[in-house]
Amino acid sequence: MTRPAPRRTALVTAALAALVAAAAPEPAAQGIGDRLYPHLGNPGYDVRAYDIALHYSGDNTEPLRAVTTVRARAAAPLDRFNLDFARGTVTAVRVNGAPAAFSNVGEDLAVTPAEPVPEGAPLRIGIAHTSDPGTGADGGWVRTDDGLAMANQADAAHRVFPCNDHPSDKAVFTFRVTAPRDLTVVAGGLRTARRPGRTTTTWEYRSAHPMATELAQVSIGRSAVLRRRGPHGLPVRDVVPAADRWRMERWAARTPGQIAWMERQVGRYPFETYGLLIAGTRTGFELETQTLSLFERRLFTDPRFSEAYVESVMVHELAHQWFGDSVSPARWSDVWLSESHATWYEARWAEERAGVPLAERMRRAYAQSDAWRESGGPPAAPKPPEPGQKIGIFRPVVYDGSALVLYALRQRIGPAAFDRLERAWAGRYRDGHAATADFVALASEVSGRDQSGFLRPWLYGAGTPAMPGHPDWRTGPAAPAARPGARHRAGKPV
Repeated sequence: MTRPAPRRTALVTAALAALVAAAAPEPAAQGIGDRLYPHLGNPGYDVRAYDIALHYSGDNTEPLRAVTTVRARAAAPLDRFNLDFARGTVTAVRVNGAPAAFSNVGEDLAVTPAEPVPEGAPLRIGIAHTSDPGTGADGGWVRTDDGLAMANQADAAHRVFPCNDHPSDKAVFTFRVTAPRDLTVVAGGLRTARRPGRTTTTWEYRSAHPMATELAQVSIGRSAVLRRRGPHGLPVRDVVPAADRWRMERWAARTPGQIAWMERQVGRYPFETYGLLIAGTRTGFELETQTLSLFERRLFTDPRFSEAYVESVMVHELAHQWFGDSVSPARWSDVWLSESHATWYEARWAEERAGVPLAERMRRAYAQSDAWRESGGPPAAPKPPEPGQKIGIFRPVVYDGSALVLYALRQRIGPAAFDRLERAWAGRYRDGHAATADFVALASEVSGRDQSGFLRPWLYGAGTPAMPGHPDWRTGPAAPAARPGARHRAGKPV
């Protein structure tokens, strides 16, 4: 019989971690090799869950106190690993219950556990840190008129919490947010607890489905929550500025009908809840954060936006719940799979409800497609963002320029096969991620004919191929370019 080893004290374990760190090579920033965002993601582990506790003081300029717990599984033996984290101060890290050494390297948090973690072993990482709202100019926390919200796409979740910040590593989320009692907190997923205190309230939300870090959402502010039921009893909750409750009700009431319309196109809504987060902020874009899409208040109050236009934008973000959220891009070069589909169903809605012909919109896009490819790259191989333009990949070529690919494919295989393909795509890769090659393969399978030769020039060519069924369509000079990094609403820069 071997005598059991004595339990190490925390002091001894911390000292061992320091010795291991001192003996190891200098930590370095890592990444999983994404062509567009090479610094994002980290090798060696697979995240299963995030538990993020935040304490908000009521001042949206002050850093929040936070504890992030990451539950993962080691995909390789780990004597050191990295997390993405860039805007906050880390005060302590524990790995599997023991203190660990850590350091900041670029936008990475390098962690050295006291003992190496074997391949296949559970990995529980606890990080005490702050979460700094900063200016919100490069994503992460966004300051609103009465609090905060999140806009993490494409590479900004790690400006809020330590994470493996790449859509290929999805996980379930729990948010526990403590805020002053007069504020309302809503996050993605369903509320599982609300614990009032003397001066603060702690709110808890959990997601029922895995989520990419870029799609996380937390809203803190003086908000009203409008509740209703969607198809099949789906709980729908919309978060609006409390002062605008009745003004926003007429817009929020349209969401159940939009969900029902999308279900008729591609199948049942993939998540446990949905709703709009209408925030008093100026981002220049709307964002499909999972189960709680972020919208600027001005979209619903500016009389220059027609009702048909506003509804089409609402449908665009709703469609992302299937395309981009439930089925996430495997790499950021696959983002066309998300934006083309959201643009496609936005355009289909506008055709059915506002009489805007889909073919005419695609003809106009075709005329500009060569210029879009020249400035932004082809749909499945977009050019990297310019320095300082974090969302620079969101150019016209990934919106209407990529919806053209879907239109061309439908022209080739016919509407019935195309509709089967859409349903099959949303169903087969639900709660996961998929790549361009997966879409090409599924299109071939569903149509009963190899589509790789047809789709390759549409996806990767410098020029736009001839459009099936429209030999008279021609490419032409570009429209005025959007400002760098601008997102697009309904194909228009904002």
